Amino acid sequence: MEERFRESYFVLLRIVLLLILEIYIALSQSVLTGASVKVLLILALFIGVIAGKELVERRIRVWFLGVSGVLAFFIILTMGTTFTLLGIFLCYEALTYFRPRLLWYLIPLGFACVPGTIEASMQLMIAALMGIVYFQHDFVVEPYRKQTKEDTITEQELKHSMSRREHEMQEEVRKGLLMAENQMLEERAELSQTLHDKLGHNINGSVYQLEAVKVLMEKEPETSKKMIQAVIDQLRGGMDEIRVILRKERPKRYKLAILQLEKLCEDCRLKGVEAELTTEGELKEIPERHLEVILDNAYEAVSNSLKYAKCSRIKISVHVLNQMIRCSISDNGVGCREVIDGMGISGMRKRVREVNGILDFETEAGFAINMLLPL
Repeated sequence: MEERFRESYFVLLRIVLLLILEIYIALSQSVLTGASVKVLLILALFIGVIAGKELVERRIRVWFLGVSGVLAFFIILTMGTTFTLLGIFLCYEALTYFRPRLLWYLIPLGFACVPGTIEASMQLMIAALMGIVYFQHDFVVEPYRKQTKEDTITEQELKHSMSRREHEMQEEVRKGLLMAENQMLEERAELSQTLHDKLGHNINGSVYQLEAVKVLMEKEPETSKKMIQAVIDQLRGGMDEIRVILRKERPKRYKLAILQLEKLCEDCRLKGVEAELTTEGELKEIPERHLEVILDNAYEAVSNSLKYAKCSRIKISVHVLNQMIRCSISDNGVGCREVIDGMGISGMRKRVREVNGILDFETEAGFAINMLLPL
């Protein structure tokens, strides 16, 4: 309802202005005393045409203006210069339709100087007041509304663009996680293949020797003992080999985490934002739960930087100290005066709190998220 009123307030204002104008003319000069029914009908028709002009398309309104001009000319011709103000009103209606330059709005004031039954000073003042009303709408209110509408459209486009970028980033993150998971599966498959290739023959040989020992145990006990010892040595060697393979081939969780952070930086660079990852210390000492906290908070922080910070650079750093892990995600964006705990910030606090860590923010030069996680 309020929106509809804002859209049509100027139409209502002009109609009310026209009615007040006619009532003023009638009461001040008593021009309607003894007036013919035809003149009254023409006045009513003039008001109807002016009001109906706003109900049709813009390209048809010029015809309504023409009809209004004919009616105003007939009224002035019939009733005299008493109704000159109606002609001035019609001039402003034409000006607000064609929207010429500002100087054109001074022309109706010239018509107000035409001598008539109403005092010239009063007629000029009324015309000036009408001019102010039309000028304010055409050169102040309407440009402001137009600019507001354009700003709203631009804002909606920006929101749509941000939503699309967020969706694209989430898709890239999902792809990065899938790549890391696929790499983990490939390493596991490679580990399984290595165990099969290197230990399969060893175990099969041990089984065959034990089968032979079972046959020779009673007939050749000494030979059986030697064979059993050989099997024991062979199995011990196989166990040692398993340990070596596991130490060498086992997928390192911290390596996958660093790979995901590198992929996150690469996604930022694809979006035109410079991103850098720095690490220091023994990353293999970071517990898996801490790695999950670092990754989840890094994704959230980078996503917020891309959406809100208007930054050109993002930096992620992970430093492993003696008893502490220090991780920070910072940007060179606009920063903020106050950190508001939305869903993203609250999630970060919760994850850090679950591992007994500390989370703080820096908002003066850009925006930075600092995490201290105990080892």
